[in-house]
Amino acid sequence: MTFTYRLALSAVLTTLVACGGSGGTSDPVTTTETATSGTDTGSSSTSGDTGSSTNGSTDSVFCDYNDTTLNTQPSLTYTSVSTWTCNESTRSLTANGIPDHEIGTFPNAANPNTITEQDVSASYTLTPTQTSTASELGGPRGTTGYVLNGVKIDAGTGGSCDDSGTACSLGDPSGSWSIEALGQSSFDFGTDDNNAHVQPGGAYHYHGMPEGFISKRGGNSSTMTLIGWAADGFPIYARYGYSVADDASSELKSMQGSYQFITEVSSNRPSVDTYPLGAFRQDWEYVEGSGDLDECNGRVGVTPEFPEGIYHYYATDTYPFFQRCVKGSL
Repeated sequence: MTFTYRLALSAVLTTLVACGGSGGTSDPVTTTETATSGTDTGSSSTSGDTGSSTNGSTDSVFCDYNDTTLNTQPSLTYTSVSTWTCNESTRSLTANGIPDHEIGTFPNAANPNTITEQDVSASYTLTPTQTSTASELGGPRGTTGYVLNGVKIDAGTGGSCDDSGTACSLGDPSGSWSIEALGQSSFDFGTDDNNAHVQPGGAYHYHGMPEGFISKRGGNSSTMTLIGWAADGFPIYARYGYSVADDASSELKSMQGSYQFITEVSSNRPSVDTYPLGAFRQDWEYVEGSGDLDECNGRVGVTPEFPEGIYHYYATDTYPFFQRCVKGSL
């Protein structure tokens, strides 16, 4: 079934084409959306063609996704462009890295960087294979994934402190203690309400929950919301998952990461009186079973798009906020 619906919110045009799902709306834009090979459920949440999830195949979900949105902020006007397409084996992204939702003002007092268009290109397998080994990504190790709007996920930072805590830099990773962007109040990276900010090269990127995009997708506590793809080809969802991983009839709950504060603080760590626990990545340790997810913020379970089950990741309100590693073959 093919369906089209229009929401008149302003004179700005957004076009979204999704195979196997329907998108939400973005305030303040006028949105025209067309979904093909799907089922019109009358809902703005992800729905429709679930495809074959046997052996973790993701081949028929969002193989065609095209989003063009005019996005403005003070003194800047850009058009967000994001296109996902598939061939027989690969899901590919071409985008300009401009978000398709309202963002904060950049530069700002804590972030001196100006957002600019980027040359975004990525290709992920349509047949991901889960492994028992976690591969750490992010920063110079490679992007962990992209949100559907073409904005990259990069949960860590390039900031660090030395052991004394007197020499800290938000842009120098050479110190022993890696500074976190979220979940702490010791350092200010100038993130906006989308838990995102701009890197020195002009790239807007998410450190955590992409609230504006989730709202645009119609994400809420009554639905699982697919928001992106990880570098290993597995899907990424926002916040909510089934309370029983393999039971789609179970209640949805807010997923919790399985990281806890370290139990023994190193004597080399900068003073916790100055920098409370949570300021640094090294303050956290994975404790299996303490939350809902594994060390890469993922789990195996059923989703609306994959009713037979698949390994998938979550953006969470708790550390690590977004996956810092992937569990699929690269």
